[in-house]
Amino acid sequence: MLGAGPKQDWWFVLLLLSLGMVIFAAEANAKSGDPVLLIFDTDIGNDIDDALALGVIHALSDRDECRLLAVTITKDHPDCAAFVDLVNTFYGRGDIPIGVVRDGKTPKQSRYISEIVAATDGEKQRFPHDLKSGNDAPEAVGLLRKVLSSAPDRSVVMVVVGFSTNIARLLDSRGDAYSDLPGRELVRRKCRLLSIMAGTYGGEHKGRKEYNIFVDLPAAQKIYKQWPTPIVASGWEIGQAIQFPAVSMEEDFGYVDHHPLAEAYPKYQKMPYDRAMWDLTSVLYAVRPDRGYFGISKRGVIHVNNDAESSFEENPQGNHRYLSVNDERITRVQEALIELATQPPHRVP
Repeated sequence: MLGAGPKQDWWFVLLLLSLGMVIFAAEANAKSGDPVLLIFDTDIGNDIDDALALGVIHALSDRDECRLLAVTITKDHPDCAAFVDLVNTFYGRGDIPIGVVRDGKTPKQSRYISEIVAATDGEKQRFPHDLKSGNDAPEAVGLLRKVLSSAPDRSVVMVVVGFSTNIARLLDSRGDAYSDLPGRELVRRKCRLLSIMAGTYGGEHKGRKEYNIFVDLPAAQKIYKQWPTPIVASGWEIGQAIQFPAVSMEEDFGYVDHHPLAEAYPKYQKMPYDRAMWDLTSVLYAVRPDRGYFGISKRGVIHVNNDAESSFEENPQGNHRYLSVNDERITRVQEALIELATQPPHRVP
């Protein structure tokens, strides 16, 4: 600024600083609007809410709110991976990588999955899918390491709605062709949040032995002791309070003749029935954490004892929190999840 005095120089510096702050804020807002990079780890087949949760992820993907990087499975039956592939294909994302547990805790055949995988209309597959069996899918930990290694630092949200088997093994994994980092350091570098459906933390159900914890107790204990990023837990009591209504399943999927979720639902249990939306709540929080759907505890530490009971200890230095709901939030979450679960794919098959 030729000829400007000290006062003019000062205002010019302030102007440059102000412009810089505006640009920085704009960049921060743009980044906050980017799709959430998601990995979905599920024991799909043990309950029906996992299947609905996968449908919700695809609906959020169609809205450009998240991007599903991979699905890893903790139920050790070969049809589970084929079912995930056919659901992904139905929603237009048949190329999403799928990894499976080896020597998992629940190898028993699912009530609903195998029939859906095998369904035909004449000689044609009712629900097309390329992956015919989990025996042909990669092992989960190797896939997790591959996907994480190529992700930007501090970018990935893990949604875990089954046992902690895969992610506990990930923590113990060693460097490989994808990354020299051991598992815990790879998670620390690449992940920013673990949104997990496990345990109980509030109300009359506090201390209940929750399925996702007691089936693989050592893995659950490892995660709460060693996982290096923030953890937000949706306890059993949250999904139990928020039911997916039978009338929606019976009436809101009729935009196609055959829908894999609508046909799986009555095979899991005789209709009509409402079902708790346990797993769906962890998905909703992971993608929309700031929409006020849930209350959230202060920071602290989640403990899991040898009797598979979970508890929370408030501690400002802790890295764990858990969700809560009241009557108003229950209504809002139910409405949001019904809308998402029943949303047609962008390209209806």
